[in-house]
Amino acid sequence: MNDTVDAVTAWAGLGARQISTNGIELRVVEHGTGQLVVLCHGFPELGFSWRHQVFALAAAGYRTLTPDLRGYGGSSRPDAPTAYDLRTIGADLVGLLDAAGVDDAVFVGHDWGANVVWHLALQHPERVRAVAGLSVPPAPRPPHPPMQVLRSRFGEDFYMCWFQDPAVAEPVFERSVRASLSLDGWPVTGGPQAWLSMASRRPPWLTDRELDVFVKTFETTGFTGGLNYYRNIDRNWAQSGELAGLTIDQPSLFLTGSQDPVRSFMPATRISDMLTDLRANIVVDGAGHWIQQERPSEVNHALTGFLGSLPA
Repeated sequence: MNDTVDAVTAWAGLGARQISTNGIELRVVEHGTGQLVVLCHGFPELGFSWRHQVFALAAAGYRTLTPDLRGYGGSSRPDAPTAYDLRTIGADLVGLLDAAGVDDAVFVGHDWGANVVWHLALQHPERVRAVAGLSVPPAPRPPHPPMQVLRSRFGEDFYMCWFQDPAVAEPVFERSVRASLSLDGWPVTGGPQAWLSMASRRPPWLTDRELDVFVKTFETTGFTGGLNYYRNIDRNWAQSGELAGLTIDQPSLFLTGSQDPVRSFMPATRISDMLTDLRANIVVDGAGHWIQQERPSEVNHALTGFLGSLPA
């Protein structure tokens, strides 16, 4: 990306296309040539969240496909909450590879996107050449449904718990879309009132024009599609019994920020139990949760280094 062109203009200049897969359509931005890298965003994000990475990866000789995942942006948003389990999201991405005419790709995910790519590497290892996760580490399958564990540890005021109820969660986000998307650090405990009482301000790493992209999109789509990912946490657990005990044997990378609140309740202490070919485990000092947007230089350096370590 030319330094004289702002990120919004540069991203818009790439254009997008709709790709049919697994009975839905994904809005996908493609850039570059070479080995394929698929970039998967989290909540509440968009493919646009990877605007700083696609140009760096293209310059390093890679082709990127960056979808709005199902439920988001210009992609299909099925009504049924059960349409958002990890098995289904994985099938979307397998179909994306088929549409791109490739057997496999490197998958990179942030937040829920990290959950998606870790699960994909286990369920469809032949389609995942290598895998990188940002913010959310992989973990062995727990012996009990995860929501039961989260409620017992953190109570109903933990954000993943009250996210389960559409009558509670959606009104919190929709009271002011701009305010909801301006929070630099979310309160993971304290319930809806903690979120409603937070003073929102645009993070310094996000320009007004960049924030406008998110705001205008979520004002159109709402937040239900993204929140439905949380409403499948126990369903994902129930569907993944055959994956218990498996490891991710592809080359892997994990990267997070030292100030990411996810570290307080989902530490990467057992990462070596899951990743048998971990090439790097990086903690970016001072960085928060939205790390690929907040600290793009460090993330781009890590990703290009990781990709360069893979066999040609």
